[in-house]
Amino acid sequence: MNTNSLQQRFLALRSNKGFELFVVGVILFSAIVVGAKTYDLPPSVLTAVAWLDYFITVIFLIELLVRFVGEEQKRNFFKSGWNIFDTVIVIASLVPVDESEMAFIGRLLRIFRVLRMVSIIPELRVLLNSLLKALPQLGYVMLLMFIIFYIYAAIGATMFASINPELWGDISISLLTLFRVMTFEDWTDVMYETMTVYGFSWIYYLSFIFLTAFAFLNMVIGIVVSVIEKENAIEEAAHSTEPSMAQLHEEIQSLKAMISKLASDDTNKGQS
Repeated sequence: MNTNSLQQRFLALRSNKGFELFVVGVILFSAIVVGAKTYDLPPSVLTAVAWLDYFITVIFLIELLVRFVGEEQKRNFFKSGWNIFDTVIVIASLVPVDESEMAFIGRLLRIFRVLRMVSIIPELRVLLNSLLKALPQLGYVMLLMFIIFYIYAAIGATMFASINPELWGDISISLLTLFRVMTFEDWTDVMYETMTVYGFSWIYYLSFIFLTAFAFLNMVIGIVVSVIEKENAIEEAAHSTEPSMAQLHEEIQSLKAMISKLASDDTNKGQS
């Protein structure tokens, strides 16, 4: 079997939906194994869990090799940040660090293996890439939200500190209290307490909630959804304009068959 044939076989394997679902299942099982280690288990069960962890690591290594061998341009494999992430996680999982000073880091890296779900499932990659691309726009929204938070915290610390110093004693505590109000965590208790002294303080709370919980958070959601729609449109355009490797292979095979048939017909005509 030549190198090109092996590469085509591994490419078909890594593009197979069943193989992808199998890897996703292993990742989910890996998450269960990581969670099981947090319980107080008998020594025999811990030994079985440790062997399962080694087995999962071997499967991840095989899956990574399949993806690498199936790559037509091997140098392009490490141009993808997700491939670099997967390689680091898998190689780090192979290093026996359980009995060393690096045991804590080794356990953390095994926990991060669950993130490989993002690199395997294209839809999750689109979501994460969209979120990262939306960060510059979200940064301005967050800056404006912080300004509103700061202004309201300063007003709250000035007006309500004498009512309840634990909630409004200084501007940092006021910021935490306003975050509680924005997330609707018993915010009415905070409001009713200040209303006993300042009857119209409900205007302070309702205006803050309208600006933060409604206006700014909806702006954040709108920006993320807009970027996701753009990313999906780009993905659909790429899939519609670029034929897959399997389609190209089928077309090449059909052209070869057509050329062989024409050559055979010419030979038969020459003999007659």
